[in-house]
Amino acid sequence: MKIGCPKEIKPQEFRVGMTPAAAQEAIAHGHEVCIETNAGLGSGFTDEQYTAVGAKILGTAKEVFAEAEMIVKVKEPQAVERKMLRKGQILFTYLHLAPDPEQTKDLLASGATCIAYETVTDRNGGLPLLAPMSEVAGRLAPQVGAWTLQKANGGRGVLMGGVPGVGPARVIVIGGGVVGTHAARVAAGMGADVTVLDRSLTRLRYLDDVFGGLFKTGYSSAGLLAELLPLADMVIGAVLIPGAAAPKLITRKQLAEMKPGAALVDVAIDQGGCFETSKPTTHQDPVYEVDGIMHYCVANMPGAVARTSTIALGNATMPFMLAIADKGWRQACADDPHLRNGLNVHAGKLTYAAVGEALGIDTIPAEEALKL
Repeated sequence: MKIGCPKEIKPQEFRVGMTPAAAQEAIAHGHEVCIETNAGLGSGFTDEQYTAVGAKILGTAKEVFAEAEMIVKVKEPQAVERKMLRKGQILFTYLHLAPDPEQTKDLLASGATCIAYETVTDRNGGLPLLAPMSEVAGRLAPQVGAWTLQKANGGRGVLMGGVPGVGPARVIVIGGGVVGTHAARVAAGMGADVTVLDRSLTRLRYLDDVFGGLFKTGYSSAGLLAELLPLADMVIGAVLIPGAAAPKLITRKQLAEMKPGAALVDVAIDQGGCFETSKPTTHQDPVYEVDGIMHYCVANMPGAVARTSTIALGNATMPFMLAIADKGWRQACADDPHLRNGLNVHAGKLTYAAVGEALGIDTIPAEEALKL
């Protein structure tokens, strides 16, 4: 199979969909790999590193899309990229379709087969291709939140760990999954007073057993959140409903109850955000203010630490990429129900129910799509 990797063009996105190591593995399996020139520079990989393992360098994204049978990316295809997709081509990347009707419409019209990293599952019920970026985003969230809290950036001017005689920042983490756990660990490590909210008692017991007194836990409810919000210096939104739009957990009206200059960090912004006042921002202009509350809503947070993120993502996606290339997408999805869960679009049909529900579009089962 001919596998292509274009340079990411989303603003301030420095990751790349395929590392030289992944290219080398694919070539060792008998596949051809073409990389757009300078695609890896943002992550510290040169064209020479790709050619050294046998990959071909092409001058433009148009050439990569024209030549490749499978496109491997990081972020969802932008409008100009979606126009280059064709019937029968495979797209393997993050899609986050639920809050993005325009992208969904274009992918359906393209006739391409689109497999989303974020809905591929594993035997434990986890999301193995989302997990590494969730780990990165979770660890980044307190770091960027602490920056947002600085007075020069519009924040309250509160130090996460305080100093002797001055208390630490109070941080609420909504969601105790991968993002929330890593966020809580780092925020607590910075010396903050951290409370993690979740609706799974099993998860709360796990967090309590593993992390002991490092941070507090609470059963997530509207009542408890309303009680904690006036005390918070920072709230990290870390909720996820796989493939679906994130629920809105803090309303604009509730911002009035918060301390002026408090920070909201919405890690769920890729799925539409979990605060009513959230809107996607970029690393170039990451923060905005609503009713005195600072919002950090960068839609590709892991792109800020592109090298770490690219290598972590490549380690996770490589086995699935090779399965698709070795067997063809139909056989690979037939053999692996977890990869099949990643199928979102095929031949003009939407195949992921949660996306269809969010956008009001009819869907067909992935199993049925395999026969088209």
